[in-house]
Amino acid sequence: MNKEKIGGSFLTEETDFNDVFITADFDETSKQMLDATREFVEKEIYPHIRELENHNYDLVESIMKKAGQLGLLGLNIPEEYGGFGMGFNLSMLICGEISAYSGSIATAYGAHTGIGTYPILYYGSEEIKKKYLPKIASGEWLSCYNLTEPNAGSDANAGKTIAVLCEDDKNYEITGQKIWISNAGFAEVFILFARIGDDKNITGFVLEKSKSNGITLGEEEKKLGLNSSSTRQVFYEKTKISKNQILGERNNGFKIAMNALNVGRIKLCAATTAAAEKVLNICIQYALERKQFNNNIINYGAIKEKLAHMATQIYCSNAALYRAGHDIEIKIKQLQELGAHKTNAKLKSLLSYAIECAILKIHGSEVIKFVSDEAIQIHGGMGYSADTLVEPAYRDARISRIYEGTNEINRMLIVEMIIKKAIKKELKIFENIKKIQNELFWIKLGLPTKIPPTKLKIEKRAVYNLKKLSLLMLGIATAKYKKKLVTEQEILMRIADLIIETYIAESAVLKTEKLIKKQGKEQSMTEIHMTQNYLQHSINIARHSSEEIIMSTTTGLKNKFLLSVSRQLTSHLKYDMKKIRRNISEKLQQETKYSFSI
Repeated sequence: MNKEKIGGSFLTEETDFNDVFITADFDETSKQMLDATREFVEKEIYPHIRELENHNYDLVESIMKKAGQLGLLGLNIPEEYGGFGMGFNLSMLICGEISAYSGSIATAYGAHTGIGTYPILYYGSEEIKKKYLPKIASGEWLSCYNLTEPNAGSDANAGKTIAVLCEDDKNYEITGQKIWISNAGFAEVFILFARIGDDKNITGFVLEKSKSNGITLGEEEKKLGLNSSSTRQVFYEKTKISKNQILGERNNGFKIAMNALNVGRIKLCAATTAAAEKVLNICIQYALERKQFNNNIINYGAIKEKLAHMATQIYCSNAALYRAGHDIEIKIKQLQELGAHKTNAKLKSLLSYAIECAILKIHGSEVIKFVSDEAIQIHGGMGYSADTLVEPAYRDARISRIYEGTNEINRMLIVEMIIKKAIKKELKIFENIKKIQNELFWIKLGLPTKIPPTKLKIEKRAVYNLKKLSLLMLGIATAKYKKKLVTEQEILMRIADLIIETYIAESAVLKTEKLIKKQGKEQSMTEIHMTQNYLQHSINIARHSSEEIIMSTTTGLKNKFLLSVSRQLTSHLKYDMKKIRRNISEKLQQETKYSFSI
């Protein structure tokens, strides 16, 4: 059994590259499942991409039903409830493939299989699970998640929807309004949250729309993107729900809602990273065909640089995604070996890795933002046309930084969760901060960090320095603001940026180390170059973020000293970055696609 780890420990412990999972590790059975999914996508989704921009909600419902018939809606649902009970990483791989071509399908699929399933799976009674999960898995019933209200977005626990106990003492009457409800137009299963009496927290419920009265749907919302994703308001007017339809316990709905979002966050990264890969491939083909000044534009340095950066972001996001998914799987097995039921083990594992889930949500959503924006630029004026496939990708990408918790909220959560784990002694954060503070003089002098033997010595040392800088800045900020740090949102976000870049950069280095072992250094040169390209990007962000933190928290000699330390820890890799990016681009040109996924 692997050594037990917990979420956030990447800041204080070292990871052996042999212990990470990369897409090359998927077995033949997994590849067959992926091939079957690709066949479904090529038959049922890809031919209809343009139609999915025409507000065809019936088409989305039809595709979802067909996906259910093939079992693609029940990947994470245990076999005893009609699902496949797949491993976490395989389910993310399949999720990414289904979600890659259309934001409308991605949203419908994610809302149904994620937040529309997990509250029932993790918190439903056995009776509720047996009643709902088989039909959710088969697609007979599609699901939606009713949490957001006009005055309760990020502050989800501030919802005004109320549940009043009826005189029969058997039912509640729900009254209130929910907004931005994905799948509402065709869903049968409604997971909703309401406050009972003067309870501090909301409570979760589940109902069948066809058997309920007092439910009215608003018109389909007009949106920037996701044109065929059904998004409506839902109005409840004394809608009766049996006491038996409560999810979990009364007053526990906020916890249920937040825990369901953890899964949604990491799955969102799977969807956005896969989508970014498809967009990149469209750009590579366009750049190979488009000529300006009698030359294909892929031969110009400005385009090469864009393609290299796009590929780099995808490669590194992918590395972190499956690293985290594997850690979650290991934790599930460990908890099961200790006697936990698989469902409870999965929930606890996801909670343990909530920090990584938040990191991946942020990074994945910002990767698709970057890639889709650069795609428009590469296409030039044509990219602004609705006749191209990059135009809807650009519009659809925008929502990913908002739902599943805004990126700003998630950044602040990352730091808050790390501090809470440090206070509980789950992570040795404060001990490591003190150790680093004792080394500051030697760091300022440029004394190199000792690292284990590796084929990527410079890159490994840079990651070690990013960890030190992240912890040092966390220590400076907590010393300055103490309990008031939670109100210093700008500082929290800069610390989060350091932590995010540390995790993604380290994941890329670990993945590349494993590939070097598998296929040799010469065969891994493009992956090495993408790792170097990303690491330099991380170093640049780290310097900017740390300098902002230092300037906001210190003055005088201490300020100057810490700025010197920061510059040492964010030293340039001293590689020819232009050459590295050109090498990446030339590989993309040679392969005529991004060829680093399964």
